[in-house]
Amino acid sequence: MDTIIGIDLGTTNSEVAVVRDGVPVVLRGKDGEAILPSVVGLDPEGRLLVGHPARNQLALAPDRTVRSIKRRMGQEATVTLGDRAFSPQEISAIILRTLKEWAEASLGHPVSKAVITVPAFFTEGQREATREAGQLAGLDVARIINEPTAAVLTYDPHPPEQERLLVYDLGGGTFDVSIAQVEAGVVEILSSHGDTHLGGDDFDQLLLDHVCERFLDEHGIDLRDSLATKARVLRAVEEAKKVLSTEAAARIEEEFIAEAEGVPLHLRTTIDRPEYEGMILPLLDRTLSSLDRALADAGLSAHQVSKVVLVGGATRTPLVHRLLRERLGRPVHAEIEPDLAVALGAAVQGALIAGVDVGPVLVDITPHTLGIESLDFHHGLPDLHRFAPIIERNTPLPASRTELFGTVVDGQKGATIRVFQGEHADTRHNTFVGEFTIEGLADVHAGNSIVVRLDLDLDGILKVTATERATGLARHVTIDNAMERFRARHRTDAVDRLDDLFDPSPGAAVVDITPESEDDEEVETDASLSDLADDSTLAPEVREAIRSAIPLIERAERLLPRANDDDASELLALLTDLRAALDRRAEADIRRIATEVEDLIFYME
Repeated sequence: MDTIIGIDLGTTNSEVAVVRDGVPVVLRGKDGEAILPSVVGLDPEGRLLVGHPARNQLALAPDRTVRSIKRRMGQEATVTLGDRAFSPQEISAIILRTLKEWAEASLGHPVSKAVITVPAFFTEGQREATREAGQLAGLDVARIINEPTAAVLTYDPHPPEQERLLVYDLGGGTFDVSIAQVEAGVVEILSSHGDTHLGGDDFDQLLLDHVCERFLDEHGIDLRDSLATKARVLRAVEEAKKVLSTEAAARIEEEFIAEAEGVPLHLRTTIDRPEYEGMILPLLDRTLSSLDRALADAGLSAHQVSKVVLVGGATRTPLVHRLLRERLGRPVHAEIEPDLAVALGAAVQGALIAGVDVGPVLVDITPHTLGIESLDFHHGLPDLHRFAPIIERNTPLPASRTELFGTVVDGQKGATIRVFQGEHADTRHNTFVGEFTIEGLADVHAGNSIVVRLDLDLDGILKVTATERATGLARHVTIDNAMERFRARHRTDAVDRLDDLFDPSPGAAVVDITPESEDDEEVETDASLSDLADDSTLAPEVREAIRSAIPLIERAERLLPRANDDDASELLALLTDLRAALDRRAEADIRRIATEVEDLIFYME
């Protein structure tokens, strides 16, 4: 039976856990630490630093250190470590690979499968980016689950009667609140709401600005102007924040923080808890708004909640406890270490997938409404940006829904399906997910019926299909935009770079590894393909598959210069996959990918 580890890939800290003898336990690093700071860096010699060593370097070398990368997951961006550039997925993969090594050292055998948690409000692109990071780290990601869902799994899954839990998850960079119902071993998430850019990091920033403004008023020097100095202050206020969880005031002292006319200046100030709580209250009020929304979505009032569960290190703030007790009239529970609850729950889910009976059956939900852009009329005027929901938020996963739409004009030959997620009636206020076009529609009057189907799996990966009812003509797309630049060659290159960081060869040079832009990519027809097709040592069916692929590659190359960015990106990825299949002489893969290329060429032509 495969061991499936559970990983909480956090903004500030990350953890790994597994179920042993029916009990979830956190696995520790070689120095006995249970928590790995989500910080990655390179030392002056270019050697990799992960966790505490990287965090310790942050104040001295912020240009060679990256923190809070989770907030950039799913973005088309790079971050730099010295003169090297990495994608958010690669930085996250370094953290995941380190946790994988922790697990293997602790368990005494290799580990290849994991359940990884994400904020409930992560978009499809962010979830897919997380899955990609896991793959880069050498992990088969068995499931992506929501952090509040994982937290529920750590509490009693078999209460004597039905219980409804409110999970308040305030971590370093994200916030989620979810309502879960537990009965007869089944956990059902009734609703979820949150903010992917709200957490303890924002508290730190408020404290940093407050301290730096004080110093500026006193000495006329802004400590935020220097990266190294700013990092020192940030580290100091982070520690002060922790102290304020248990103490009424915290002293912040940093010697020789600046210099004025040759005289060294020291940072010495005190923050009391009421002052700190006044700073963060507006942010906590935002979490209460999400809480109210989650209760409303679940159709519950506060007194119908059995238990309030706290998750995430930022929930140690006493003001959080007070606000929740006042708003809900219920005691709050933090019996399980808030920093570890999510990883433990992920381990429980991994054990369930592996067939170990340790707890409940999981019913997860989609945190966003998914739908398409449609044409509507208001007071006789056309509205081109009307959002037509198809899968409503809080729908249990997996989910499949269809809606019927019609063409607008007589003889309409095609329709572009633009997919969005969000809750606003106007698509311009929602998040664009992806699009594709169905062409070759029947020459009929307006109102030709098009069935749009959305399939959302347990990992939140979306498949969209549009079918003309009259003819059965269909087109579909799987929404995986976050993975585009990692497909095929980019993914292989990323894995090689990570391998080099974890096990560098002697004398390896430090080079710039910024992902090349798609505009610079070229697909050249390999002159050896014809020779390959004539290779008599290959089976006849393999040679036939290769011969059929060659003209497709040539047609694709002719189309690339005039293709739009999305089509060009997809076609380049398919061509790379096809070439890899040709290199392997894999007949089935060659035929399968060639069919996909042919379909895309047909659409583009």
